[in-house]
Parts: sequence; structure tokens; C-alpha cells
Amino acid sequence: MTAAHEGPAVVALGGGHGLYASLSALRRVTSDLAAIVTVADDGGSSGRLRRELGVLPPGDLRMALAALCGDDDWGQTWARVVQHRFRSGGDLHGHTVGNLLIVALWELLDDPVEALDWVGRLLGAHGRVLPMASVPLDIQAEVELDGSVTTVRGQVACAVTPGRVRAISLLPPDPPAAPQAVQAVLDADWVVFGPGSWFTSVMPHLKVPELAGALHATSAQRIVILNLAPQQGETDDFSPENHLEVLRRHAPGLQVDVVVADTSVVGDPHELEKAAVALGGRLVLADVGVSDGSPRHDGPRLGAVLDEIFREKR
Repeated sequence: MTAAHEGPAVVALGGGHGLYASLSALRRVTSDLAAIVTVADDGGSSGRLRRELGVLPPGDLRMALAALCGDDDWGQTWARVVQHRFRSGGDLHGHTVGNLLIVALWELLDDPVEALDWVGRLLGAHGRVLPMASVPLDIQAEVELDGSVTTVRGQVACAVTPGRVRAISLLPPDPPAAPQAVQAVLDADWVVFGPGSWFTSVMPHLKVPELAGALHATSAQRIVILNLAPQQGETDDFSPENHLEVLRRHAPGLQVDVVVADTSVVGDPHELEKAAVALGGRLVLADVGVSDGSPRHDGPRLGAVLDEIFREKR
């Protein structure tokens, strides 16, 4: 799990495609990298394995490991293998190879973190992947629609229920954090929030008491990377500054040092800058999206911007 370059100690928080994007950028600029991943997925292959075996949902952990694979033949081959999803029908239909590999190692080693470290070594991952909590979690959201507020439970339900998510909480309400995740945050030089599904991938980290405590107490600089587009069903019609307002509501005392946003998606730079300053930070506008205009971050572009930010503070 070694990389050819050095750099600051960086912890990236999130899950799914958003965390994949930040890790794809960060592995290019530091070899001291840890991903802390949400464990609340209840859909697809992860949901099935969670329900049938009582394990942490492995899907977001698998995606993070794939993002940390190198650009050489070994890394890219193993990234494709662990991301391969069976589509041939039968009991394996819909499962990914990586999910099954992770769960097999969990059963053999009886230690989720050690098992993830073993998968990382196999893949030649440029960093470490850690679960946010030691137990599977459910996300509970307050959703407002037409003036009334309903409560929905489960990550899938939170993402697809019509309306606007106002706040989220976790079940169980005070889950135990993975000790390695807490220590990684305390040891970090930089902590990176986002991009990703704001309510179901980024905010949950602030609802795990020990992890939230570490995120407030760490001497690390904190960066927020904003999304390139609203998340359908979660943040419909959200402006970039709305995302920062949600962060402030969920973690009132958390200081943010830098907010990174793509130039093309910021309608009012002044308002976004005001929202960044309200969190204690500064705004960095840059072209970090892919060149085809789709709402995806470009790994090398985002990596170059983050590297410049890191170097300014070294």
C-alpha cells in the first residue's frame, strides 16, 4: 500500500461516487491518505449482504478501494475486477466481486479494518480505507414537501423520497466510531469533506459522536469540495452556498479553512464567499470538472488544485 510520492497526511470523508472522485484526485498528490467511509447503504448488493449476513455494507468501502488503485496495469486490472458486477442471473446477479471479497475476508479475519487493509494490499491501493463506524447504520431524514414534514428511514428512501431533506440523524443514535478512523482524523494535516451526496454520504460523519469530536478537535486544516450539480432527490434546487449552510447547521462549531468550487457552477461568487467566510474559511474557485461538461470531477484537475492548496500551508 505504498505510493511513489510523499505529501501531507490527508483524510477524506464521504461515500459512493463523490468519495471516489476526491480519492482519485488525492492519491495523485499524497501517499499518506485515508478514506473514512459511510456505512449506511441499504440498497443493491450491499443491502442484500447486510441483511443476509449482518455485516457492514461493503459497497462504498469497495468503491473507495478501487479509487485508490494506481494507474499501472496491476492497479487498473484489480480496480476493474473488484468493480465487476455479475449480470448473468442466479444468486450472484447484482453482486460485485469486491463486495464478496471484502465480506469473505471479514468472515475469515473477524476484523473489518484488518480485512480492508488486506484488500488494499492486494490492489496496491495508494492509501487506506476505514469504516466510519463499527456497526451498520441507518440514516433517518426529515423530509419537507408542500409544507408538511415526514420522517423516512434508510439511505435509499432518503435519496428517492420526494421533497427537500431538512436534517438527518443516525440509527442507532450514538454509534461507536471505528477507533482507527478517529485516530486518522486526529493525526491528519488535512481533512476533506465532499463531494458527494450531502445528506447521506457527507453529513453522517458529523453524527457519530466520537468521530464528530475528533473532527472538531483535530489540528488539521479542513477543506470542503462542493458538488458540481444538485443531488436528485436530496439537494434539488440547492445552491452551492446552501450546502455550506447545511454543514453549519449540522456542525455549528466546525471551522472550515478552504471551500473548493468549480467556476462554472457558481452563480453568485459573492454569496458563496460569504458562506465560506461564515464557516471561517476562504473560497477557491477553479476548473475542476471534466471537459465534456458532465457533472463529474476530473481527477488530475482536482488533484492539481488540492496540491496547490496543500503547498500553500506547508
